[in-house]
Amino acid sequence: MYKVTFNDKEITVQTESSLFSPKEADRGTLAMLSHVEFSKEDKVLDLGCGCGIVSLAAAAFGVDPGNIVLTDVDMLAVKTAEKNMKANGFNGAVFVSGDALTNVPGSDFDLILSNPPYHTDFKVAKTFIEKGFNRLKIGGRMFMVTKRKDWYKNKLIAIFGGVKIYEDDGYFVFEAQKRSATYAGKKKK
Repeated sequence: MYKVTFNDKEITVQTESSLFSPKEADRGTLAMLSHVEFSKEDKVLDLGCGCGIVSLAAAAFGVDPGNIVLTDVDMLAVKTAEKNMKANGFNGAVFVSGDALTNVPGSDFDLILSNPPYHTDFKVAKTFIEKGFNRLKIGGRMFMVTKRKDWYKNKLIAIFGGVKIYEDDGYFVFEAQKRSATYAGKKKK
């Protein structure tokens, strides 16, 4: 268990030793969150939610928990995130387990936030970016954080047509906005 503060609200986080960053909030995730402005009306997808830090932050900043969807391939992560949201008084979020966005209900997300596994190949990140693009509404934004720059920069530009990159605490935070219904590299028919 550890505590983290978002929007002057102290959040208690329970976690499991097998989950990502079990002893404290991940510095990369915190770096990413420092660049996100949440609006109360946002529809948020926490992609690869782990113990739920991103969703806890969104709810602490006023996003209606009923507009938050948390997903992870690891069922233990999803159950832990659900416990954390409820323990901190954030009720109504949707929790799903599945590969990438497979079981995620709906689309038209305002924000998709992810700290993808980047110490392996790029297959997971590629899926997150491509499928995430399709789930954002026009004007919606995807935020990702990694320690690698070039591949993510190039992939996000290829799909979104552009990307803002912030360097923060040894991490690269990427912000890409969906400006059209088709990938930037695809011609409209």
